[in-house]
Amino acid sequence: MARRYDPERRERIVAAAVRVLEHRGIGGLTHRAVAAEAQVPLGSTTYHFDGGDALLVAALERVNADWLGALERWITEVAAPARDAGAPLGDHVVALLDDWLGPRRAATELLYELYFAGLQRPALRPLAAHCLDEMVRLVEPLAGDPATARAAIALLDGMVIQQLLSGRRQSPDEVRATLGRLFPGTGSRPGPGTG
Repeated sequence: MARRYDPERRERIVAAAVRVLEHRGIGGLTHRAVAAEAQVPLGSTTYHFDGGDALLVAALERVNADWLGALERWITEVAAPARDAGAPLGDHVVALLDDWLGPRRAATELLYELYFAGLQRPALRPLAAHCLDEMVRLVEPLAGDPATARAAIALLDGMVIQQLLSGRRQSPDEVRATLGRLFPGTGSRPGPGTG
């Protein structure tokens, strides 16, 4: 029987791997689970992603691309000349964190789970480092220089990790005040009863 030509099969497998990760975590990512999710024969997953962490690496590349795309759209909106001139940067960061820890929480948890997996799986480390470097590159126009951009990313990472692990949400005023220490003059709009 002739093999059916399916040029999009690899992409379907990667998309299925991301869905499996979202629902089952890294421990649930197997070729069998991905093949079932993608509705392809098991041999297709091993043909395209043969051994080791190849399937996990491909999934992380996709997760990174989606994450960076969302961050780039946010930065474009914040930097747009038509944006609300009365909204300081701190307000935009508060909204970003609310999005990452609210509607996009599953994607945020997945991204950090994959990064922490790099502690045990060295194949993931270059992808994590690349994503961090790209975040710095994207944030640099807002930050003014690479060192401040890297500090801003480290600050956001720390805030997100603490909130994911503790369940304690920082107040908007706390986020604005912390950001104001890193970016003097970004402005702070006090919350009700604080001004």
